[in-house]
Amino acid sequence: MTHTRLLCSFFAANALLLAAHGTAQAVDSISAEVAGGEKVRMVRAGAQWQWDKQWLQSTNRHVGGYWDLTLARWQGTRFKDVPGRHQNITAIGLTPVLRWQGNSRRGWYLEGGIGVHYLSDLYDNNGDQLSTGWQFGDHLGLGYVFQNKMDLSVKIQHFSNGSFKKPNDGVNFAVIRLSYPLK
Repeated sequence: MTHTRLLCSFFAANALLLAAHGTAQAVDSISAEVAGGEKVRMVRAGAQWQWDKQWLQSTNRHVGGYWDLTLARWQGTRFKDVPGRHQNITAIGLTPVLRWQGNSRRGWYLEGGIGVHYLSDLYDNNGDQLSTGWQFGDHLGLGYVFQNKMDLSVKIQHFSNGSFKKPNDGVNFAVIRLSYPLK
């Protein structure tokens, strides 16, 4: 990793930590995720802060949301399109997520979010490339919150830089997430 890239990673991590600092004592849940894509896999840990707002409220459902701060490790298994050659990337991200859920915050829900992520290296795997360290990560998910507040979900997530710089082939993951409440 070059000194410039290391410095950028340091500043990105600090910026995200500062953004979360004001609510650091109020973490509502933590999560663990596993994901897979075309010749790439990911593990990710996160912390979530629930929003107090409720929009489009009906008798038993509303749109709510939360902040999701994550740290991930990607492993490409075809680095520079060479079979068996690996690429490891660390990613940190912050995503605002909207969730259509029951008023009790239990049962089935749908959610979606678009956030910003910083990758420690430029992705180059299986013929797909990302030309910037900064990426947008958007997802759509379906989940269920049990009576004990455990949250199990599946989602599809896409990473790209929004075509700010080419190449921008994008990376897609199918994700399974388990979230554990702290409150």
